[in-house]
Amino acid sequence: MPPKPPARPDRVSLWRYLKLFRQDILSAQPQRLYRAWMAEFRTPFFRSYMCNDPDLVDLVLRQRPDDFPKSNRVGEGLRPLLGNSVFVTNGEVWKRQRRIIDPAFEGGRLRDTFPAMWDAAVAAVDRLAPLASGDPVEIEAQTSHAAADVIFRTLFSIPIEHQVAGEVFQVFREYQRTQPVLNLGAFLPLPGWMPRFHRRRTKQTAKVIRKLITQLTAERMQAIDAGSAPDDLATKIMTTADPVTGDRFDTEEMVDQVAIFFLAGHETSASALAWSLYLLAMYPEWQDRVAAEAAQEIDPKKAYFSTLSKLRITRDVFREALRLYPPVPMMVRQASCPEHFRDRDVPKGSQIVLSPWHLHRHERLWDRPDDFDPARFATENGKACLRSAYMPFSAGQRVCTGAGFAMAEGPIILAMLLRAYRFELVPDRPAMPVAHLTVRGKDGIWLKLTPR
Repeated sequence: MPPKPPARPDRVSLWRYLKLFRQDILSAQPQRLYRAWMAEFRTPFFRSYMCNDPDLVDLVLRQRPDDFPKSNRVGEGLRPLLGNSVFVTNGEVWKRQRRIIDPAFEGGRLRDTFPAMWDAAVAAVDRLAPLASGDPVEIEAQTSHAAADVIFRTLFSIPIEHQVAGEVFQVFREYQRTQPVLNLGAFLPLPGWMPRFHRRRTKQTAKVIRKLITQLTAERMQAIDAGSAPDDLATKIMTTADPVTGDRFDTEEMVDQVAIFFLAGHETSASALAWSLYLLAMYPEWQDRVAAEAAQEIDPKKAYFSTLSKLRITRDVFREALRLYPPVPMMVRQASCPEHFRDRDVPKGSQIVLSPWHLHRHERLWDRPDDFDPARFATENGKACLRSAYMPFSAGQRVCTGAGFAMAEGPIILAMLLRAYRFELVPDRPAMPVAHLTVRGKDGIWLKLTPR
């Protein structure tokens, strides 16, 4: 069976729960959540309600999203890096940011950026060649490299080998190691003036990353003014005016947005790709099917956008990996007024937890929820659950802007890698998922690869 973290005992002390939570969100939860439609958690400072009922999820994300803004507690630990980015804002500020950002990801923009994704996939294949000796390879580091390459090529038209891009990538990996799952401010109702006690190294690495992104952004501003800027995502976003106010992002605002593009677009894709490869190593028959499809449909020297629609098996494998290992395992909203959910009063200010991790593995919704079965999406149960119980990119008005990009980038890179290499498990290094910034391997994800 695909690896799944052990659940905690049903009842633990608050101190024990907080300690488990800071180590790993997933194993800090009880087993009953995989069957519960709703669960209540009480602490001395706030109440939280996990909602697995698809009707409640739909209410919060689609029907009344303005009544359930993103909880400020989620962003407490990330503000040194993300500032006032679209990931942490709410209300009119968030809506203004989305009005400027969204046009860059609409319509034909995916077709326009597809060649950059293709080039990053080809580069990823080349980068792995020296490692394809049959020795164990920590594959998360490699998928992180590939995903970061995609971000820089599509956003700034530069490869990961570019000096500034490479430095951002390296410093970000150090930032990951210093960033806890949640900051103290996520648990305690701290006033705005009180320090958030971020680790010193977390603040230092965040400052370096923002300085490097500021350099790229300022250089792009100058190129736009000179009329020499490439037509990529950064140029599109920086030249788009808010249709309501006419405002554009200034340099500081753009740095905030680039920081979340890099964090969300690179972290999540790297996680999904690494787990996809691990699952294919666990199930060689599916790996052979993906490799055969890639060999038939892909010519690495010809970047045809139409190739995407032909990678049906690869897309379903990637989709199933996102179901079993959603990169963002939980999302938190806040009730802005009193509510009544499933015969239970929900006070104003309560934290509403929506968990793709539990929803995607819910025992009352999915057939064989813990099994790896990419063919499930062709079944009636799979189709129904795709509509009501599948949200790796969230849903509603706050759905991830880059969801379409991720569903193009993931299958293309996956197909390219499987076309070139065979991946096998390392028996003495099994993977175990834990949730930090995203769902990653507790001790990495180790695989052996050899040329096909």
